[in-house]
Amino acid sequence: MKTVNDINFKSKRALIRVDFNVPLDEDFNVTDDTRMVAAKPTILKILEDGGSCILMSHLGRPKNRESEFSLQHIVKPLSNILGVQVKFVDDCIGEKVENAVADLKSGEILLLENLRYYEEETKGDSAFAEKLSKLGDIYVNDAFGTAHRAHASTAIIAEFFPENKCFGLLLASEIENVNKVLETNEKPVTAIIGGAKVSSKITIIENILDKIDHLIIGGGMAFTFIKAQGGKIGSSLVEDDKQELALEILEEAKKKQVSVHLPVDAVIADSFSETADTKISAIDEIPEGWMGLDVGPMTNENFAEVLINSKTILWNGPVGVFEMEKFAEGTKILGNTIAKATQNGAFSLVGGGDSVAAVQKFNLADKVSYVSTGGGAMLEMLEGKTLPGIKALLQ
Repeated sequence: MKTVNDINFKSKRALIRVDFNVPLDEDFNVTDDTRMVAAKPTILKILEDGGSCILMSHLGRPKNRESEFSLQHIVKPLSNILGVQVKFVDDCIGEKVENAVADLKSGEILLLENLRYYEEETKGDSAFAEKLSKLGDIYVNDAFGTAHRAHASTAIIAEFFPENKCFGLLLASEIENVNKVLETNEKPVTAIIGGAKVSSKITIIENILDKIDHLIIGGGMAFTFIKAQGGKIGSSLVEDDKQELALEILEEAKKKQVSVHLPVDAVIADSFSETADTKISAIDEIPEGWMGLDVGPMTNENFAEVLINSKTILWNGPVGVFEMEKFAEGTKILGNTIAKATQNGAFSLVGGGDSVAAVQKFNLADKVSYVSTGGGAMLEMLEGKTLPGIKALLQ
């Protein structure tokens, strides 16, 4: 895997695909700059070599060049993060952009306008990719968050740099850390799969069963398993058409000698709200009209015992509706236990939008081994898929 560390960028223009698809508030302030900070090492390495950087990214899903999706909004915070004044051009192809690139000196950074202002980007259009490719001498992909998309700037463009393409440090690090979980000898390996639906996580579970010793299932998806085994779940979230599948997963895990840990109790509520009445119930005896919105105290203890004795931990998905303070305890305890296991020498990888949000909410980002910046991309890697953005760099 060739990275920016293997190349000297002196007097070279690096065309870098970054993932600056960051959340903005109504005043267009960046509310989470994790992805911008994560790209910094790659950019600084190129500048220190005496090269210049042309950054390209998408932001949101624009339909008609709406100004709210302009990357102009991130110029100031990005300049502050990098410690270098970032230049901006309000297009990503064409004469104006070519002139701005021609004026770029060593040590300078130019940010291009939102790639998705052109529908050719998401269509993976080759002519569009070729126009972008003319802007740089070396192509660097550092956008793990979009590596699973076969878009013009993430996969197709690499064809125009047969010799001069490489991985950015963030992308290389993401791949390395996901592979640490998939190829580890540090056992026992525990995967925590949470979130709302079994259907969205099924391929991951199937792919990782060969590689793990323990599977913790939490969140809304746990109720599909409980009901499939004959439990009463009240009005909790359930995928009735996936009960058969849940039983098959349990059977498959048993064959592969993977211990599956389901919740045994739950914090139940009489409505989906912060002001609901709540009580603790056995997970398989939830009365009609009540729903499980967090795991209960016995479950917290059971999960903690598994995690503390684990050497490798993958966390994907919360175990309760942690966005509401009333139902955040289970996810918070889980996160703290993973942090403690990490402190004791375990390797912990956290990925997937909700888990990352939980890690940030409970200030655990620097207490786990690695927080992935790409939800969908990480999940597809865990499913065993080859990502187009990665494949393009290796060809």
